[in-house]
Amino acid sequence: MPARRNKLVYLAPAAQDMEEIVKFHLTRVGAQSARGIYEQMKKEIGRLASYPLLGQTHPDPLLAQEGFRKLVLTDTYVAVYKVIDGEVVIYRIVNGRTDYPRLLK
Repeated sequence: MPARRNKLVYLAPAAQDMEEIVKFHLTRVGAQSARGIYEQMKKEIGRLASYPLLGQTHPDPLLAQEGFRKLVLTDTYVAVYKVIDGEVVIYRIVNGRTDYPRLLK
């Protein structure tokens, strides 16, 4: 029996984050890097369709209380998301080394 697939929903800020990350890699490192980072992020996020609780409960207490989860996509980037009524809603894709929780509060 196939695993249930949850719908992945990218909010506008997350889609814009992804675009900016790819553009950054394209201009700074080149097309191969941009393509690679995009494919890796999409692959990791795609796993949430089958395993929506794959990411950890967000370590920030306020975000955790609001139901946010965090999935590590690469050495640098993380996706911040919630599972809502069978949908995986991607709120942001950010550099995990920054003070990104303020973007969600």
